[in-house]
Amino acid sequence: MTSDSAEQSVSTASSSDKVVDCQLQVRLQREGEQLQLILPKSGEMPDEATWLELWQQLKHRLNTGERFWQENTIVHLMANDQLLDGQKLQAIANALREVELQLERVFTSRRQTAVAAATAGYSVEQQTPGKSLQKNPVASTELSAEPLYLQTTVRAGIEIRHPGTIVILGDLNPGGTLIARGDIFIWGRLRGIAHAGASGNRSCRIMALQMEPTQLRIADAVARAPETPLSEFYPEVAYITSSGIRIARALDFSKTNFLLNS
Repeated sequence: MTSDSAEQSVSTASSSDKVVDCQLQVRLQREGEQLQLILPKSGEMPDEATWLELWQQLKHRLNTGERFWQENTIVHLMANDQLLDGQKLQAIANALREVELQLERVFTSRRQTAVAAATAGYSVEQQTPGKSLQKNPVASTELSAEPLYLQTTVRAGIEIRHPGTIVILGDLNPGGTLIARGDIFIWGRLRGIAHAGASGNRSCRIMALQMEPTQLRIADAVARAPETPLSEFYPEVAYITSSGIRIARALDFSKTNFLLNS
């Protein structure tokens, strides 16, 4: 099904005579200069509730009452544990655009939703239940989430946060940001900001086929790209030593670690 047909199906449902189920509690509230569009958790929804009913309530919330926002106000979608694919995210973004709002960031506890949002070009923060990388992170060496695999290029202005390891099959462009509690692996060029071990794990690593970072961070250590551009590139690994972040050729790093662990 295309995004156009997905929109048509939800539009048809919303124009039906069915009463909007306000028990679903889709909320829109101000948070600083942004707005938060908050979807209910699955456990808060009636057992028989469907995506179309949730969509009806969302449209009802956006199109009734006084508009208390300015044109092009940024919206953060608090998706909780709702499973949203690219078509549903596009439908939500289009509904927001109709009332002069702009979807920019998606917060979710579902890895599938995080993948769909990042692939669609939105900033993403994947959270574990009851936890967030954004507010008061607690140092921990425990990785609490499955790796996040993305086949996409992370463009300027996009930020992806994940409570585990991030694997990118593509590039991290200048102005793009990756923040992970675990490792970061980029099968492409790393030219933006990469922060591994974001909760304080100093044993995390950052690897890329081509390392040209704006900034590298591992736990509390920070490093910047050398002022003189490299004349040749090869896969490299960034890791913490007693003197700070060091970058080594991946081949040399693997040999060293094999000898140390053998």
